[in-house]
Amino acid sequence: MRFVLDNSVVMRWLLEDGSAERLAYADKVLVLLEQAEALVPGIWSLEAANVILKSQAKGRVSVARVAEFLGLLHLMPITTDTSTASRALGDTLHLARRFNLSSYDASYLELALREGLPLATLDGDLRDALAQTGGVLV
Repeated sequence: MRFVLDNSVVMRWLLEDGSAERLAYADKVLVLLEQAEALVPGIWSLEAANVILKSQAKGRVSVARVAEFLGLLHLMPITTDTSTASRALGDTLHLARRFNLSSYDASYLELALREGLPLATLDGDLRDALAQTGGVLV
């Protein structure tokens, strides 16, 4: 099985914050990765780096914890899509406009729709857009 993995889920693994329901969902996705492959848009690593930097600046996570997390992350079956940039000013922009999403969030939706894959996300607006397009949530 393959699915698209949103950063909102991945950052719960690092920061371990949010409601019990959100953390449980993130944990279920992590377990799913033991037997599945995740696909992420080309902006994924930049988005993750930004969240990590902001979290470190606020003292929410240590450099040592980030290093440990990144080591584990590199071992996970996560593949980066190579077509994200070429679709940014077309399909992704259209989806962002249609559903009032950031271009970053729309890139996850575009990838899930293009590949016909379920999407793992904790983002409410992204979930709503996915539902409106007939997409499937992990």
